[in-house]
Formats: sequence, C-alpha cells, structure tokens
Amino acid sequence: MYWTLELASYLEDAPWPATKDELIDYSIRMGCPLEVVENLQELEDDGQPYESIEEIWPDYPTKEDFFFNEDEY
Repeated sequence: MYWTLELASYLEDAPWPATKDELIDYSIRMGCPLEVVENLQELEDDGQPYESIEEIWPDYPTKEDFFFNEDEY
C-alpha cells in the first residue's frame, strides 16, 4: 500500500467518519483511480470508522504543514 498526495486528495471530501467498506464504496462511486480502491482494500478492518484521512495516511499534509499566511491575501 502506498499513498501519494494525489491519491489521498481523492478522499478529502469523503463522508468522514467512514468505515473501510464505506470508503471503498465512495471511491468507486466517485471514479477514483484503481490505486485508491486497492489501497483502501489493504486497510485493516476492525469495524471501527476512520475519522479522517490522517488515520489512513498519518503523513498526510495539513494546512499547518504549509507556511502560507492566509491573512496576507
């Protein structure tokens, strides 16, 4: 399983919190690349919903990771 920023971006608008099956269904309905579906299928399924993309890919960059001052614009 590997994630890239591009692949993970397909899940930004997913209906969080969501279970593994819900995320797979969402990615198929939204026409996400096959790699996204394959990555989701490799996740552990303990029946608990994932709260955000950070639980799936802990290295997912957040707004705090970018040094952009929104107040300047």
